[in-house]
Amino acid sequence: MTHEEHHAAKTLGIGKAIAVLTSGGDAQGKEKALRGWYLTGARVFFVHEGGTVIGSARCKDFRDREGRLRAAHNLVKRGITNLCVIGGDGSLTGADTFRSEWSDLLSDLQKAGKITEEEATKSSYLNIVGLVGSIDNDFCGTDMTIGTDSALHRIIEIVDAITTTAQSHQRTFVLEVMGRHCGYLALVTSLSCGADWVFIPECPPDDDWEEHLCRRLSETRTRGSRLNIIIVAEGAIDKNGKPITSEDIKNLVVKRLGYDTRVTVLGHVQRGGTPSAFDRILGSRMGVEAVMALLEGTPDTPACVVSLSGNQAVRLPLMECVQVTKDVTKAMNDRRFDEAMKLRGRSFMNNWEVYKLLAHVRPPVTKGSTHTVAVMNVGAPAAGMNAAVRSTVRIGLIQGNRVLVVHDGFEGLAKGQIEEAGWSYVGGWTGQGGSKLGTKRTLPKKSFEQISANITKFNIQGLVIIGGFEAYTGGLELMEGRKLFDELCIPFVVIPATVSNNVPGSDFSVGADTALNTICTTCDRIKQSAAGTKRRVFIIETMGGYCGYLATMAGLAAGADAAYIFEEPFTIRDLQANVEHLVQKMRTTVKRGLVLRNEKCNENYTTDFIFNLYSEEGKGIFDSRKNVLGHMQQGGSPTPFDRNFATKMGAKAMNWMSGKIKESYRNGRIFANTPDSGCVLGMRKRALVFQPVTELKDQTDFEHRIPKEQWWLKLRPILKILAKYEIDLDTSEHAHLEHISRKRSGETSI
Repeated sequence: MTHEEHHAAKTLGIGKAIAVLTSGGDAQGKEKALRGWYLTGARVFFVHEGGTVIGSARCKDFRDREGRLRAAHNLVKRGITNLCVIGGDGSLTGADTFRSEWSDLLSDLQKAGKITEEEATKSSYLNIVGLVGSIDNDFCGTDMTIGTDSALHRIIEIVDAITTTAQSHQRTFVLEVMGRHCGYLALVTSLSCGADWVFIPECPPDDDWEEHLCRRLSETRTRGSRLNIIIVAEGAIDKNGKPITSEDIKNLVVKRLGYDTRVTVLGHVQRGGTPSAFDRILGSRMGVEAVMALLEGTPDTPACVVSLSGNQAVRLPLMECVQVTKDVTKAMNDRRFDEAMKLRGRSFMNNWEVYKLLAHVRPPVTKGSTHTVAVMNVGAPAAGMNAAVRSTVRIGLIQGNRVLVVHDGFEGLAKGQIEEAGWSYVGGWTGQGGSKLGTKRTLPKKSFEQISANITKFNIQGLVIIGGFEAYTGGLELMEGRKLFDELCIPFVVIPATVSNNVPGSDFSVGADTALNTICTTCDRIKQSAAGTKRRVFIIETMGGYCGYLATMAGLAAGADAAYIFEEPFTIRDLQANVEHLVQKMRTTVKRGLVLRNEKCNENYTTDFIFNLYSEEGKGIFDSRKNVLGHMQQGGSPTPFDRNFATKMGAKAMNWMSGKIKESYRNGRIFANTPDSGCVLGMRKRALVFQPVTELKDQTDFEHRIPKEQWWLKLRPILKILAKYEIDLDTSEHAHLEHISRKRSGETSI
């Protein structure tokens, strides 16, 4: 990066004015998008018609041209030519209309004598950037809208609580969630809790759905389940457009099956509560990207939406996104439901396909299975492992395979701790934390002979390994072992699952999101404890080994003043600068500090050392406290993200496995010895990809158990800027304007 690019970042906004408003229904995380607006020196105005901390409203006046005329007058008089709108589809549609009318509005204002010719000339164009803040996730062009993940947290908290009472009394619960025109919340909730049925507006059930539903509930009870969960989107309809209400479903179940059935309508609880770690980070990232998009804009730049594709920020034309969103609504109104599903995007459709497989397809009752696949957990426990096992087992059974589960990782594989799993074996596993199969860090190399013997004994033809860095290194050892033992020449796939998020070949690991939310919740409570005492700095130690993912992302989400990690070396002078920064902060209205330290960031600058340094240097100005979070980061129920991620990773892994086994069938047996028969399934930028473990060796720092390149390191400057440090922002790499058709063609299947 050149010096000019640094300089441009700091001065890009000088002499410019930006207005920010949050509009429409409230959504958690909107306020996080407001944090980055002062970083370039621009004048910033917050419009008090919308938002969370700045208020949120659905403005009827803006729907009329007279209201938009007044809005234009307000902007012109303040010299504002840059507008950021944070809201849902209605808000962004209004913003699109406002921009298209801008020239005519200025002309009318000038004719009426409300603005001068000079003011009209200075405000001749209006740059608009949209950020999608909506719990419904109903805006086309983005994988996730700000607020959706937090809403899912509220829903799953309630579903988990209801599940307990439903099991006690053998009840059926019908839960109604928000989503008048979009079934995303209902669909992902059903995947995240293993619901028996889901009703969404995009895909009405078949005409005989009443019979199918009752048969499904009855079969579930026959297999030993003590409860049934049905999820209903508030906009659910049948194929004739008639609403399907939660009360309709309750009455049906009671009348035909006689089950004790209760209805719970979640309502506005879904909009409230603390934003999740995902939404905090998403809002912060999108806010910074929106600033850059506005200030780089020219009179010819089309209005754009900053959206999320995989883990990448992208800019899409606002008009295109609005039009596709309108097309979805029209297709549903015209009862062209297949088209509506396609317009929602490949990610939505894949959610639906996985749900149908796990909930609606009857497991085959056959004596002769096609192939035998074993599933195991390796390494430290991570929330979401059980969801991945459940998905893998059930998809395997649906495909006609015999599925075995291995207890205690490679050690259990060597000792023969293996049993066959049926459909009910993994029932209720989706929301359970830890590892039901048991997991150990033992690697396979020392036990190749015993492992080979058990592969032959149990006729194992494929292996799904769910775990962290040990799962990856264990896969590498299996590849090496193929030279000595033909029995090891079977396909295997590694699903990354670790709180450390340090598996090469994947930007995300199952379990990391849960750990991140645990840290954020703890940091929130710790910061709240300082609200009364004031002038207090907390030093928090996080897990992660040498990987600084948790410390960095938790720091960004929780608003930390510093986050010390191994990947970004620091000196005593850096520590001193942080202390001086906190001394200055104590002179402001915010009289508390938060510092995160990755557990292995530096062997000399330990948590105790940093605590003692801050305590000594802060004498008379602030007190210091320390907290080592420890293994609480590995516990707890998995978040909706980890449940959904794990479920679809398991399904995709098993689909790959079935194809690879068939491909490796030679001379009456399975023989897989090519590099692509042993892979890591990982999310890379915008796609889920299978990468041979041997090809990932060059990308790995084995000494420190981390990938050599990590995408999240580019977010660290945002953390420092939001903590109000005087640093440069790298503007050499940012999102470029794409078109929604291109974005959709490259969408990830997650």
